[in-house]
Amino acid sequence: MSFVLALDQGTSSSRSIVFDERGQVVAMAQREFRQIYPQPGWVEHDPMELWHTQLATAREVLAQAGLSARELRAIGITNQRETTLVWNRRTGVPLHNAIVWQDRRAEPLCAQLRAQGLTERFRERTGLIIDAYFSGTKIRWLLDHVEGARAAAERGELAFGTVDSWLLWQLTGGRVHATDVSNASRTLMFDIRANRWDPELLETLQIPASLLPQVHPSSHRYGEIDPALLGAAVPVGGIAGDQQSALFGQACFQAGLAKNTYGTGCFMLMHTGERFQTSHNGLLTTSAAQAGPLDRPEFALEGSVFIGGAVVQWLRDGLNAIEASSQVQSLAESVPDAGGLMFVPAFTGLGAPYWNAQARGAIVGITRGTTVAHIARAALESIAFQSAALLGAMSRDLSAPRLADPPDGPPGGLAQAAQRPGARPDTLVSAVTELRVDGGACVNDLLMQFQADLLGIPVVRPKVTETTALGAAYLAGLATGVWSGTDELATLWQAERRFHPTLSRERAQELMSRWERAVRQTVAE
Repeated sequence: MSFVLALDQGTSSSRSIVFDERGQVVAMAQREFRQIYPQPGWVEHDPMELWHTQLATAREVLAQAGLSARELRAIGITNQRETTLVWNRRTGVPLHNAIVWQDRRAEPLCAQLRAQGLTERFRERTGLIIDAYFSGTKIRWLLDHVEGARAAAERGELAFGTVDSWLLWQLTGGRVHATDVSNASRTLMFDIRANRWDPELLETLQIPASLLPQVHPSSHRYGEIDPALLGAAVPVGGIAGDQQSALFGQACFQAGLAKNTYGTGCFMLMHTGERFQTSHNGLLTTSAAQAGPLDRPEFALEGSVFIGGAVVQWLRDGLNAIEASSQVQSLAESVPDAGGLMFVPAFTGLGAPYWNAQARGAIVGITRGTTVAHIARAALESIAFQSAALLGAMSRDLSAPRLADPPDGPPGGLAQAAQRPGARPDTLVSAVTELRVDGGACVNDLLMQFQADLLGIPVVRPKVTETTALGAAYLAGLATGVWSGTDELATLWQAERRFHPTLSRERAQELMSRWERAVRQTVAE
């Protein structure tokens, strides 16, 4: 039996999972780490805490599995994307805390770039919009605000990396500074059609090229880990950003296959093959995890919801409505419906397809009869509404007439698209025939059924829901000969349950229209 270790470094915890050659979980270990909030809108992580918790879980999971590192064929890395680190190349000491993907401190710079009319330049090269979500403007903030950082960068003394690069640097004792195409594609600096760093965008962002890691395919032998860490020099054979890794782990290898991950946020990706599909409905074009050579890029359409499962954390920690996240389903099921409530959890603005950083959360439709159970149900339903908006946007991108964006502004969402000639805001049936789901919240049957009801297509939960880590394991195993190719991997994917829609299309459209009205109230001036 062959075994692969996946290191899954997420937003709130570090996990390590051992998979066997059948793609089954052998053992798993997890450790949470601190969330640092220096001021409103700022979110940071301690880089050394990321590394130490990840290494600790790797050692723990091998002990649980009864394996030595010598029995591992490969290690794969998957990571929270866009989170930005800069460190000294000689000492390995971080320059600053990691700036997390949720952090909004770079928004003033993004506003300047948009005002300069640069939106289309960035979108044509990177597939992204100009937003503080992505790594490039976070790097610029560090260079501009950490004393001596820019001078050190210009002397070639510093290294930038997303979390995967940071872990790879640590695992290899500083010998390898690299990343994969999926993580590079989330930086605002990477030409995803040519699969290379873009000199013009680097100049625009004022970021020296010497900071950047070397880019490889997602399935690639990056190097071997320091044998002192786990007891053997195991090859690192795969790296992918968490959402592209989940797409790969869900066996979505062909154009038209889509998955949605229900984590802290929600992330929906649809594979578009070798087709660079520009979105005119508020989505992003991104690089898919790539098993083939760099000169054959693969793409995906992506929509990101900032607040998904985090709304349940708010019910627990902010509202004190529940003691544990696992209690939310029983509380929500204690009422037959949300009692007319619409809960838009725009705690940190709205992501795709709306892209409004100024939006703030709202609970609409409160009456004297509203209870905490109604709020809990509306909170759960908000996750499904936001995901339905994403799939609706994907449908229009793939099948509706092309819609022109404002020349220098971010693309609009469903509410704006409804006002454009030729738009079909009521289209909920996607080009895909089913939606594959994963992530922590996908175990919630109430949420999954409501999602299928809104979409009008089956929602399919796989037997192995740890698809983010599984994707990293698959990529690493492909590079080291554990699996022969994606055809073999596709045979390993199995469904655990299919949720079929039970709601009429008319009722689903009515609910989505009410959702859009609630969204407009969060962005009103």
